[in-house]
Amino acid sequence: MSEEKTPQVSRRNFLEASAKAAVATIAFSGFPTIVPASVFGKNAPSNRINIGAIGTGRISRGHDMPGVWQYDQAQIMAVCDLDTKRAEDAKMLVNDYYSKKNGKPFDGVKVYHDYQSLLQNKDVDAVLISTPDHWHALIGMAAVKAGKDVYCQKPTSLTIAEGRALSDAVKKTGRIFQIGSQQRSTSQFRYAAELVRNGRIGKLKTVYIGLPGDPSGDEEPPMPVPKNLNYDMWLGSTPEVYYTEKRVHPQQGYDRPGWLRCEQFGAGMITGWGSHHVDCAHWAMDTEHTGPIEVWGTAEFPKKGLWNVHGPFKTEGLYANGVHMIISDSFPNGIKFEGTDGWIFVSRGDAKATASDPASIQAAKALDASDPKLIQSVIGPNEIHLYESKEHHGNWLECIKSRKPPIAPVEVGHRSCSTCLIHHIVMKLQRKVYWDPAKERFKNDDEANSMLSRPQRKPYTMIG
Repeated sequence: MSEEKTPQVSRRNFLEASAKAAVATIAFSGFPTIVPASVFGKNAPSNRINIGAIGTGRISRGHDMPGVWQYDQAQIMAVCDLDTKRAEDAKMLVNDYYSKKNGKPFDGVKVYHDYQSLLQNKDVDAVLISTPDHWHALIGMAAVKAGKDVYCQKPTSLTIAEGRALSDAVKKTGRIFQIGSQQRSTSQFRYAAELVRNGRIGKLKTVYIGLPGDPSGDEEPPMPVPKNLNYDMWLGSTPEVYYTEKRVHPQQGYDRPGWLRCEQFGAGMITGWGSHHVDCAHWAMDTEHTGPIEVWGTAEFPKKGLWNVHGPFKTEGLYANGVHMIISDSFPNGIKFEGTDGWIFVSRGDAKATASDPASIQAAKALDASDPKLIQSVIGPNEIHLYESKEHHGNWLECIKSRKPPIAPVEVGHRSCSTCLIHHIVMKLQRKVYWDPAKERFKNDDEANSMLSRPQRKPYTMIG
């Protein structure tokens, strides 16, 4: 028995067909017939958001695609991956989900192996970007220029210069761009930020941020590039280096990929988890659109092996409002806000985004305080109430419909990522730097300013 194929009806095609029908009705009857929206329903093709998933590895399969497909108002209609095996796996995953959900066979997912081709599909309204870090800004810029709304995994960019270019492009195009800082859509992080903003711990003095660690690895020999992987494009703007499986991702299964521990593709845990915690710290500090003015610290780096991101570290930053931020792998994973009248600690508790999240010093509680009464406090109607989102992907979809800013907009994501990258630059320089958040430049420091960007390998350069 052959499977029934469910046709894809795009919002654009539906609206065009509806417009033609309306014209025909007017011509026939001499006056327009108004059809109420209730006839079609809130999830009619004209209202449904068609999604393309770019990058279909661990985080996409376990977090981003499920985050979207749970909503009837959206449908994943396309998947794209440079690894053809992973792209086919993603197609099967999505088709199977919709088949089970609808109770009948579904085969409506189109496969791409080049994100540019997917972006040319006018039926795609919005995209998920779940690629390695070094591709985030480049694909994000291409997507908004193609008229797509975007949900992009953090960190926002590989470099500060890329992040600035991306944020500027989003502002220019007016697209809805959500950074995958899903902690903002978790109640305890919003509540902790509101408590701090409303002075429950007095004047905020110090913020302690604990991050997981990444162990180094062994040297890995060159291997033949798998026939199913476009490795040259996977490397993208970064330098050409030999292929070995532990540099990229597993060819069998979807465990944590090795690229996360290679500086060529990202800065390590300082941006990997740091983007989450610094973002939520900035939320509480009311510094979402700025950054530190002084940063200093030290870090250890592997002396050998393929995996070369930072190991144990402690970096510190000072903000113009006098708040002192300290980030280290030696603190429990989470954020501790210390003020003149007490402290509040917030974390994910034992929650993980994926089953293969890295190990860290786990906190006993997701929300804790120097006095239990602090975290029983009610935020009054005349106090500061922060943006509330029940679920991060759902918030993005709601904002695509309403055109209101999402809870984690690109400029805010850029500022938290920039702060993490400044801390990473300090790890490399092993000395204090002075940052100008308005100009996004280091003061009188050519060496540090040379690290705001990286050379980009052609043809995978930033779209101007």
